[in-house]
Amino acid sequence: MRAVVQRVLSARVEVEGKVVGAIDHGLLAFLGFGRDDTAEYRRWMVSKIVGLRVFPRSDEVGSGSGKMTLSVADVGGGVLLVSQFTLYGDVLRGRRPAFDLAMPPDEARAAYEAAITEMRAAGVHVETGTFGAHMTVHAVGDGPVTICIDSDVRGRARSSSPARGEG
Repeated sequence: MRAVVQRVLSARVEVEGKVVGAIDHGLLAFLGFGRDDTAEYRRWMVSKIVGLRVFPRSDEVGSGSGKMTLSVADVGGGVLLVSQFTLYGDVLRGRRPAFDLAMPPDEARAAYEAAITEMRAAGVHVETGTFGAHMTVHAVGDGPVTICIDSDVRGRARSSSPARGEG
């Protein structure tokens, strides 16, 4: 499972010129499901997005400290969750992306709906795009702060990666 998460001042999704989901301040999260993803991976990803500490404390905003200590739930923000199978686009063998690693549409729809339910159960206000539709996404980035999350790396121990300042 892959996600690209952006801290936003506002974001909205339109389908055929009509707004189908919008948030004021919070996270815009593009979520892609891989062929081998499980419910465990989905729960892990939802937990990561909901708990992602990318917001400063209100007394630090504009201070230049840059310290991000709060989650979207902590700041009372929303999440605009947009399904995006193109996160599994593979361009290793040419210029046209192949999507062989993406979850089939029927399974992905069910996984997307489950992610929405799980995120809402975590107490976060969630708005959504429309699964499978051609969408226009509007976002006013805040920072900019954009984080990529991939469930394939979730099991790696911190000790297996170089220490800060190395490599």
